[in-house]
Amino acid sequence: MSKYQFTESDIYLPGTDIPRNKLGIDNPELLHEIEAALLQQAYIHFIAELSPTVHFDEEYFKSLHRDTYESLYEWGGHYRSVDMSKGGSLFCRAAYLEQESRRIFRELARERYLQPHAGGTAEAFAERLAHFQSELIALHPFYELNGRITRLFFDLIAIHNGYEPIDYSEALAAGPSGLNAYIEASIQCVQRAESGKLQQIILRGLRKSEAV
Repeated sequence: MSKYQFTESDIYLPGTDIPRNKLGIDNPELLHEIEAALLQQAYIHFIAELSPTVHFDEEYFKSLHRDTYESLYEWGGHYRSVDMSKGGSLFCRAAYLEQESRRIFRELARERYLQPHAGGTAEAFAERLAHFQSELIALHPFYELNGRITRLFFDLIAIHNGYEPIDYSEALAAGPSGLNAYIEASIQCVQRAESGKLQQIILRGLRKSEAV
């Protein structure tokens, strides 16, 4: 995996791609294990807290990142203030990040957090979910852990609308190129503003909930 490119940021420990953290960890494997454990705990917590009246707005989205990772990172729940790119992908410029975030979440609210699409076909629901997920992938608002929190956010929306959490396991498996299908789809979202590949991944992973 290539390292993020920043303008004037000291998020990483010098000479490494390891984010500075509250535990002083400089072992990337250990740090990834802790991140994974925190995410697993977050799934349990946020799924248990879901209610019919939840608003999947910008503050809720930020709270997922904050509550999951603030014990590890000072910037948990905070949007980045610098431009960021990775490989050939330039994410939303920091100067426009706040206004673009507000636009995305206004649109999501107008579509009532996808509730009108939940009663239709899985294809229709996957199309709208992929559209908004693509928007947040291109926004890339946090310094790190954007993909995991974005998937958690839309898993919660899926559950709220009568689906199981989306199964990304096949898409997250490394392919021959070293990239996985989800990363390849994300690159298309950022570089071409295309969400078709992501839509197919989501559709394959969608299952209606059997809970009564």
